[in-house]
Amino acid sequence: MSIVTEKRLKDRSDSKCEISGSEENLVVYLVAPKTEATPENCILITKALRDQIEHPETTDANDWRGLSDSMWNENLPVQIVSWRMLARLKNIDLLEMMYLDEDALEWAKATGEDQDDEGKIVHKDSNGNILFDGDSVVLIKDLDVKGANFTAKRGAPVHNIKLVFDNADQIEGRVEGQHIVILTQYVKKTK
Repeated sequence: MSIVTEKRLKDRSDSKCEISGSEENLVVYLVAPKTEATPENCILITKALRDQIEHPETTDANDWRGLSDSMWNENLPVQIVSWRMLARLKNIDLLEMMYLDEDALEWAKATGEDQDDEGKIVHKDSNGNILFDGDSVVLIKDLDVKGANFTAKRGAPVHNIKLVFDNADQIEGRVEGQHIVILTQYVKKTK
């Protein structure tokens, strides 16, 4: 994450969480599936709220009371996160008040927050554990990496993984300094 992006987000938000208004434990959150950490793709948010976004099972509706204000924020990434969380919390009344143009709505729906659990893309490791962005995994098999001329060895750790948002069978991560796509059937989540 660039220092310039963080500074611009702090200037934009007056050094406050763009969802809750809190001034404590702020982090930059890149709104998936965007990959470039620019102010146009990121928001400034508390670590606790970011963790709830990344780990849906920990979502506490009381922590998201600021959505009724943040949904009207002039910055699109804040609107996108607000839309996703309103969809997750099934707050239909506020969702129906929001307007996103076609491209913004496509971005908002990219993670499947508006779908029932059976329609969502869920990434699972070889043992059936649910994977989230930022998790760490280890390889459970030697893997020949196409186009890189090396073998990723069994037991190799892969930290801070990224989920391939439209394919439940793939994650991205770095092995031996190379950014690669890995099939989820060949990894095991580490605690």
